[in-house]
Amino acid sequence: MSNDRQLNLKTILIASGVVLTLAMGVRHGFGFWMQPISQANGWTRETYSLALALQNLLWGAFGPFAGMVADRYGTMRVVIAGAISYMVGLLWMATVTNPTLFVAGSGIFIGLGLACTAFGAVSGIIGRAAPVEKRSWAFGVSGAASSFGQFLMMPIEQQLISTIGWQQAFYALAGVVFLLMIPMSTFLREPKHEVAAGGAHQSIGAAMREAIGNRSFLLLVAGYFVCGFQLVFIGAHLPAYLKDKGIVTPGVAVMALALIGLFNIFGSFTAGQLGGRMPKRYLLSSIYFARSVVIGLFLLAPLSQWSVYLFAAAIGFLWLATVPLTNGIIAGVFGLKHMSMLAGVVFLSHQVGSFLGVWLGGYLFDKLGSYDVVWGVTLGLGVFAGLANLPIDERPLVRSAPNLQAA
Repeated sequence: MSNDRQLNLKTILIASGVVLTLAMGVRHGFGFWMQPISQANGWTRETYSLALALQNLLWGAFGPFAGMVADRYGTMRVVIAGAISYMVGLLWMATVTNPTLFVAGSGIFIGLGLACTAFGAVSGIIGRAAPVEKRSWAFGVSGAASSFGQFLMMPIEQQLISTIGWQQAFYALAGVVFLLMIPMSTFLREPKHEVAAGGAHQSIGAAMREAIGNRSFLLLVAGYFVCGFQLVFIGAHLPAYLKDKGIVTPGVAVMALALIGLFNIFGSFTAGQLGGRMPKRYLLSSIYFARSVVIGLFLLAPLSQWSVYLFAAAIGFLWLATVPLTNGIIAGVFGLKHMSMLAGVVFLSHQVGSFLGVWLGGYLFDKLGSYDVVWGVTLGLGVFAGLANLPIDERPLVRSAPNLQAA
């Protein structure tokens, strides 16, 4: 690998790391606003939960299109558009009091902003910049950056809410997102070398049909659905769950979410490292099975401050460790030309799961008065995803001539 390509990969990893740190860090803290916004506007938890659910659903729905544009016209343009949309969404959440408009507007603007600034949009440029032997590692580094964002932003967001109020906290974050993401996006330019493998002459339609007809791709989709359900349910509802159970000190929830982010830095990086040496499908299965074990132990153990911290550390290590492995399988099987688009399709499934996880948590709490049923569903889905990932075939596809259509 040439020095120019090395420099390009480092630059892309740093710039995308800052973008992911902000995009994912801000988003992971939205659970802190559930109670103050609901109380200020006289809403039930279901209203705010529905807004977060729609954000996640539209994040996934916009993802394939954001990836398609990034693959075709460059990641920089997509990230700039995403930063603007993200900023508008935060301002919307700070000012709109009509529940229908709040849900719809925040869902659209935040969903589009995340689709253009998170994993799917930047995965293609990272995959194309990294050589094969470093690709899994590079995806792990980007996953660690998003985890660092969660660790960094959790205390900041809680402190902003406590000191300047929940509305002003949104204003402050909108300014940070806008002022930092756009300068960083200028470094997200495609490497100058040509992509030599993996469907370099394949059309968008052919790539999509090929993926949808591939059993391993569908198994990845099924597993990512579970990942989204688990993560967003826990991230959005854990603070409220702890308060309901008598742990009312806000610092415990803040520390728990920060620990999830901290330990996920190590988990994502470790997964990226191991993904270059071991079958990724076995690692993915192990992660999903381990999540179910961790959730089960958390529910069975006596609840205390320290049990919360142990749960957060354990689930944090497994939190986004699926991302470098899933993206690595997509790149290895289908190639790099349409990678952002295909990663976006898989991520759509993740976000459908996220939608159901966050909304079902609020809905069933309002109906039943507890989160017990949703915790049980979350545990069972982990077992399902662990089984679903085992038969994935990681071998690169051998394409026939009819599939190599001109773009």
